[in-house]
Amino acid sequence: MFKFDKKRWIRVLLVGMSMGLLMVFSSSAMAQEETAVTTDQIVIQIDTIWLFIGAFLVFWMQAGFAMVESGFSRSKNAANLLMKNLMDFCMGTLLFFAIGFGLMYGTSAGGFIGTTNFFLSELDPGAIDPYSWVDFLFQLMFAAASATIVSGAVAERLKFKSYLVYSVVMTAFIYPISGHWHWGGGWLFNLGFIDFAGSTIVHAVGGFAALAAAWVLGPRIGKFNKDGSSNVIPGHSLTLAALGVFILWMGWFGFNSGSTLSGMNPGIAYIAVTTTLAAAASTTSALLVNWFKAGHPSTEMALNGSLAGLVAITAGAANVTPTGAILIGFIAGGVLVYGLDLIERVLKVDDPVGAVAVHGLNGMWGTIAVGLFAAPSVGLLTGMGEISGLLYGGGFAQLGVQVLGTVVIAAWAFVTMGALFYIMKVTMGIRVSPKEELEGLDISEHFTSSYPEFGPAAADVVTITSGD
Repeated sequence: MFKFDKKRWIRVLLVGMSMGLLMVFSSSAMAQEETAVTTDQIVIQIDTIWLFIGAFLVFWMQAGFAMVESGFSRSKNAANLLMKNLMDFCMGTLLFFAIGFGLMYGTSAGGFIGTTNFFLSELDPGAIDPYSWVDFLFQLMFAAASATIVSGAVAERLKFKSYLVYSVVMTAFIYPISGHWHWGGGWLFNLGFIDFAGSTIVHAVGGFAALAAAWVLGPRIGKFNKDGSSNVIPGHSLTLAALGVFILWMGWFGFNSGSTLSGMNPGIAYIAVTTTLAAAASTTSALLVNWFKAGHPSTEMALNGSLAGLVAITAGAANVTPTGAILIGFIAGGVLVYGLDLIERVLKVDDPVGAVAVHGLNGMWGTIAVGLFAAPSVGLLTGMGEISGLLYGGGFAQLGVQVLGTVVIAAWAFVTMGALFYIMKVTMGIRVSPKEELEGLDISEHFTSSYPEFGPAAADVVTITSGD
C-alpha cells in the first residue's frame, strides 16, 4: 500500500526546483555569452557605418559632376556627358575590382606598385569582416571621381568609344599606381608626403590627365580664331551647373571627413569645418578677382570657385587651422581665375568646364599649401601627427616633400595620358567628324536628344538624312 512521505516529496520538489532554476540561469548565461558584444566589435561597426556614409556621399558626387559638365556644355551634347559620367563609373568599378585595387593597396614591390589582392582575392566572403568590404567600396568611389574629371575637358568632340578606353586605362592602371606611392604605403608615404583626401592623388591626376587629353584632342570648332584669340562658347544651363556644384559640395563632406576612415576619429567635424571655410573663401575670392578683372560678377566663375576651394583644401583639411583653410581658399580663387587664362590664352587648350584649372592647378596648390600651413596641434586632433609647415616653424623639409610629390604625380598623369590619347589618335581615332561635332554628340553618338522639344530629335535627323 502506498504511503505518502511528506518530507521525501518536499525534498524531491526542492531538488527539482533547484535543477530547473539552474537550467534557466545556465541558459540565460549562455544566451548572454552568445550575444555579448565587445567594445572592439562596436568600434568596428561604427567605423563601418561611418565609411558607408562616406562612400555614399562620394558616390553622389558622380551626379554632381554630371550636372556641372552637362550644364557647362551645349544642349546638343548633354546626353553624351551624362553617358560618360555613368559609364566611367560602371567600367571603373569592374576594372578597379579586378586590377586597380590590387595595384593600389596590394603588397608593395619596392614602394612603386601593389602586387596582390587582385579580384579582392584576399577577402573571404565567409569571414565576418565588414570593414574590408566597405573600405574597397570607399576607395572605388575615389577612383571613379578621378576618372570622371576628364570628361568635361574633352566635352563636345571626343568619340564615346575612345572615352571608354580611356576610362579602363585610368581606373585600372594610371590612378592606382600613383595612388600606391602614397595611400598604398609606397615611396612617397615613406618620405612623409601628406595628401589627406586627394588634392593630388585624385584631383591633380584627373586634372593633368584632362590637360593631356584636351591638348591631343584639339579645340572645338569655333573656339579659337585664326589670330589665336578665343571665343566664349556658353553652356546651356547654369541651373544644372549650380545644382551640380551644390551636390559636389555636399559630397565633399564624405570625401574629406570620410577619409579619416573611422567614425571614432575626434577630428571628423573639424575637417568638415575647414572644408567649408576653404570653399566659401575660394568662391568669394574667385568672384572678386574676376569681377575686378572682367568688370562683372560672373556666375560661372563663382561656381567654379567653390569647386576650386574644395579641391585645394582636400590635401590639408586634417592638418591646417581654420585661418589656414581660409587663406588656402582665397588663394585657390586666384589660381582658378589666372589658371583659366593660362590654359586658354597661353597654352591654347580648349577646356569647356575649366577642369584643368579647378582640379589640376588647385590640386597642386592645395598639396603644396600643406607644407606652408600644417599646424601640429591640428594633426594631433585628427591623428595625422605633429606636422609643422614652414609658417609653423617646420622649415622647408615638409614643403619640399609636398612639391616633389605633387609634381611627380601630375607629370605621371600628364605623360601617360598624353601617350594613351596619342596612340588612340593614330590608331582608332579620338575625334568625331566636323559634321558630327556640329550636329551634336547626342544624336551622332547615342541616337538620342536630351531636349527633343527644343531641337531636332533623333528620328528627325534620320528622316532628313534619308531625304538627302
